Amino acid sequence: MRSVDLIVIGLYLVAMPVLGLLLSGRQRSSRDYFIGSRQLPWWAVCFSVVATETSTLTVISVPTVAYLGSFTYLQLAIGYLIGRIVVAFVLLPKYYAGNLVSAYEFLGRRFGSGLQGTASVTFLVTRLLADGLRLFATAIPVKVMLAAFGMHMAYWQIVLILSVMTVIYTYLGGIKAVVWVDAIQMAVYIGGSVLAAVVLAGRLPGDWMSTAFASGKFELLDFGSSIITDQYAFFTAVIGGAVFAMASHGADQLMVQRLLACRNLRDSQRALIASGVVVFLQFALFLFIGTMLWSFFNGAKPAELGMASKDELFPQFIVNDLPPGLSGLMIAGILAAAMSTLASSLNSLSTSTVSDLYQRISKRKLDDSTILRMGKGWTLVWAVVFVVFASMFSSTENPVVEVGLSIASYTYGALLGAFLLGLLVKRARQSDAVIAFVATIVVVLFFVLGVTFPDGEGGEKALAFPWYTPLGVIVTLVVGGLLSLRHPRPAPEAAMQRVEERP
Repeated sequence: MRSVDLIVIGLYLVAMPVLGLLLSGRQRSSRDYFIGSRQLPWWAVCFSVVATETSTLTVISVPTVAYLGSFTYLQLAIGYLIGRIVVAFVLLPKYYAGNLVSAYEFLGRRFGSGLQGTASVTFLVTRLLADGLRLFATAIPVKVMLAAFGMHMAYWQIVLILSVMTVIYTYLGGIKAVVWVDAIQMAVYIGGSVLAAVVLAGRLPGDWMSTAFASGKFELLDFGSSIITDQYAFFTAVIGGAVFAMASHGADQLMVQRLLACRNLRDSQRALIASGVVVFLQFALFLFIGTMLWSFFNGAKPAELGMASKDELFPQFIVNDLPPGLSGLMIAGILAAAMSTLASSLNSLSTSTVSDLYQRISKRKLDDSTILRMGKGWTLVWAVVFVVFASMFSSTENPVVEVGLSIASYTYGALLGAFLLGLLVKRARQSDAVIAFVATIVVVLFFVLGVTFPDGEGGEKALAFPWYTPLGVIVTLVVGGLLSLRHPRPAPEAAMQRVEERP
């Protein structure tokens, strides 16, 4: 056990809540708590968006992708950037014109409270499954690394510690604390990764890069794989990645709430597009580290190195080969990725619960202090739910973990499709949208669980996951569009009038 690493980790866990509270200031209103009174600088929001979508699994798994394959993963990042640009100029202006706090308020004004509630509940369940299981998955490498330092902790203990430290600044500081701490946490895990790459480079032979090039490790574009079943085929990755980003950053409260905290529409657009560039560079860094690890371990398979999982490649290097202090910083960076995702989930879940569900269902006019108090209260409630849910899992063998980590792609098509239905199909009414929303989730799950396609190599595979969201969007628009033909065409301005009005 190296005490300096444990000191670094301990200082980090204590420093984050303190910094969050100091940087956020006092929360005087519900708009302060939920969207920071729209006073946050665009660059901090940009870093928060990147940190929120970067989980622990991103930090440790993306290097493995390059180790076992090549740089074709970056094609997804190209699609992510394209999708962000579309959201910046199509959806964000609608949110700012309506002076919204929640993304799903748009659906409430366009269609009615029924669809707003349906979308919000879908978001709540999706975030619980995806981020709750991601929180448990975070405990897996942390447990392994702490054990290497002589500290043996149960999964639930790691989950509880992370949650308590995160909920302190999220509860007291609101979205301001979340954004500022996210920005710091991004600096920690990126800075630690860069330092790890520098150390790794010093352990490699002088010709490692030319050897990697000759072995195809730096291949970027893949035009030869099946576009139906291979997630890294060029058109699959770019088109699927673009539509996925449109959903995740335009129809998911987790990201939209950050973008609504910018000072104005222009700053929000700048933050969103810049985040796409940063994500591309971040993925490139992690993939480069993976290629360096391939050279460091001489391309040996993880099992040949005595590893129980292929995702232990980077963590094993962190624990065994980085100098004291830097190992602790990298583990703190991995914790940072987990805490940023959890903090963002807690804040967005409390916002959606109060704005989209409680106020719509109760139909009570609440004063601002009551809304603020309820927002903080629901932050605590969701924190407890996350801890209980994540602690229910005690091993890595449960296949639900894998399902939960990818479940967002199953519902994103319905969410984005509902937004596009409201924008593109003027005749559509709430009943059309709700039926199309439910039908989409059923169809996507049917494709995920029960449909396979020829893979071009004599076998069959499931539909590549980047196509799940485009499939969902198409189903929503087709079903909702056909149902809308039952209604007369509205006046040109009537369909969107409610969206443009201020609350």
